[in-house]
Amino acid sequence: MSFDGRISAGSATPLGATADAHGVNFAVFSANATQMLVCLFDATGAEHQVPLPERTGDIWHGHIAGIAPGQHYGLRARGPYEPEVGHRFNPHKLLMDPYARRVTGHPVWDDALMGYTVGAKKADLTFDTRDSARVMPRCVVEAPCAPFDMSIKPRTAPEDTIVYEAHTKGLTMQMPNVSAPGTYAALASEPVIEHLTNLGVTALELLPVHAFLNDRFLVEKGLTNYWGYQSIGFFAPEPRYMSGDDIGEFQTMVAALNRAGIEVILDVVYNHTGEGDQTGPTLGFRGLDNASYYRLLDDPRYYVNDTGTGNTLRTDYPAVLRMVMDSLRYWVEVMGVDGFRFDLCATLGRRADGFDRDAPLFQAMRQDPVLSRVKLIAEPWDIGPGGYQLGAFRSPFQEWNDKFRDDVRRFWRGDAGSAANFAGRVMGSALQFDHSGRRATSSVNMLTAHDGFTLRDVVSYVEKHNMANGEEGRDGHSDNASDNLGIEGETDDVGILAARSRRQRAMLASLFLAQGMPMLLAGDEIGNSQGGNNNAYNQDNPTSWLDWSQTDHTLLDFTKQLIAFRKRHPILRQSRFLHSRERLVDGVQDLFWRRADGAEMSSDDWSDPTLGLVTAELRMACDTPPYAAREDALFLVFNTGPQTTVVLSEPPDGMEWRLEIDSAKPDHQGGSVRNQVTIGEQSVSVYALASRKR
Repeated sequence: MSFDGRISAGSATPLGATADAHGVNFAVFSANATQMLVCLFDATGAEHQVPLPERTGDIWHGHIAGIAPGQHYGLRARGPYEPEVGHRFNPHKLLMDPYARRVTGHPVWDDALMGYTVGAKKADLTFDTRDSARVMPRCVVEAPCAPFDMSIKPRTAPEDTIVYEAHTKGLTMQMPNVSAPGTYAALASEPVIEHLTNLGVTALELLPVHAFLNDRFLVEKGLTNYWGYQSIGFFAPEPRYMSGDDIGEFQTMVAALNRAGIEVILDVVYNHTGEGDQTGPTLGFRGLDNASYYRLLDDPRYYVNDTGTGNTLRTDYPAVLRMVMDSLRYWVEVMGVDGFRFDLCATLGRRADGFDRDAPLFQAMRQDPVLSRVKLIAEPWDIGPGGYQLGAFRSPFQEWNDKFRDDVRRFWRGDAGSAANFAGRVMGSALQFDHSGRRATSSVNMLTAHDGFTLRDVVSYVEKHNMANGEEGRDGHSDNASDNLGIEGETDDVGILAARSRRQRAMLASLFLAQGMPMLLAGDEIGNSQGGNNNAYNQDNPTSWLDWSQTDHTLLDFTKQLIAFRKRHPILRQSRFLHSRERLVDGVQDLFWRRADGAEMSSDDWSDPTLGLVTAELRMACDTPPYAAREDALFLVFNTGPQTTVVLSEPPDGMEWRLEIDSAKPDHQGGSVRNQVTIGEQSVSVYALASRKR
């Protein structure tokens, strides 16, 4: 540090630490502080406190000459400590800059991190004077990064997108021939890119990579926050995934994936922070301006907890909304990401009178010229009042569809009366999404996600097995719509293993044949298991790391076949919803539900609780005549029962049906078929209309 004592007013924009040729400008928001200090640290760890000299509105700012990129710093804020009215300023606590581009690590858990005296009778109403600097990470001044090269962007259309949800470390930690496993650099390595491109996915959706902390209760149990849903810095890449000190590693990773035709989507957590409730630590937001950053109850000592984590960010407050928007733009324009999946997105739209799909943050994102270029995916629920909002978001948002997950699982498990719901899911969940001009790609279809069983475990376990999580098995969902097919967990029984393989293939076929945007959980294509753990949020170990040595190559090859088939057939990835006789639009019927004997389904057929076979004849959702010269029809058969016979519809003159997919025989060679065909047990068959060979 070469601080020379020259401090000037600087500028209120941009927020954060901005280096120039003469020093660094600092700008920090706080509406209720009485003084803001920048704390500079030298190589020995010694601290030099510099009060910011100017305030413009609610932005404190100043320019400090003689310091440069690489400078370690933090913040301290003076102001009232009055929890009863929502203020928790404590200058003894070193704070993270919300706009920091890099942080050195994670807090070391210690009572000094608390703004109050732990164990005191008055709890958080007390005031703790211990300095937390010794256990806090440092923010680091970064040189301005060059904008991302947008010319290499794949810009894959929503209807052509196939998402692959993965964890930076879990995907790469045990992958053969990967250098620096567990890092952003590993994601850019040849083995990862080769696997993704060979598989055929078009987008890599990463679990949180914003700087996050390890919860104290986990650390004290010898565990860690593996998933990362405890953000404390919305601009800084999580340091545990960096192979060095260069944040450009993330940018390089995105560029490598983009050049391979793969978009990068980030799972982001703007609904809360890792500071928890009133008993949590003072790490940044709480100490900078608790009453502005967080939603507080009528008794402002306490926090609104619509997220289940102890606090909820106040995203309808201008400064917080600005921070979220600045963060999103930064990750697009500088780091190069192609989209975002918003954790507990219902929280971001909740106002005093309930959920509002036109909440300020949603309106800001929809009109923003930067964010209009990227994918926006909502997790449409939280635990707050009116928290389940599937289908409620406006375009261009897409939404995780948990009903697809549950109804597909129940259908293949053989639940009575599940066929009608299954049929609706495969056709894009129109009841939820076909409104307000939304497209058939609005539903993000999934069989599994990081939160829950893997696909192999869905067919191997009835009960969750979460004892390793240290919560005595109480955590995680208890209703998984799963089935072990005869024996709980691992087995050598050949018949059960074969049945599990059949069901996995049938479920994957259901995913990739469905209208909407498919999302595949990393590892499901190779038969990865977590040993029945359906909430492995704290398992940073082989439980959660993909075991590539146990790859099920038959399953992998079949998954590749399904994805390639989807890409060849635009009828499976339409932007308009298909309409059966009951839902005709402009008199066009492009979806025919048929019984096994070929007749169209009636309402009585759909209400039959024993119905375990669903067939759908699809045509293009357009005004052109059906069965044009090009292929524009498919016949899908989903059979949960034993082997049976199905009658296909009569093809037009000069055309014939050809078997393209048979999940019961994944290595089949296909070929033309007669109108009456045999369907294997627990299987999916797909027939394409083609010109008859002469």
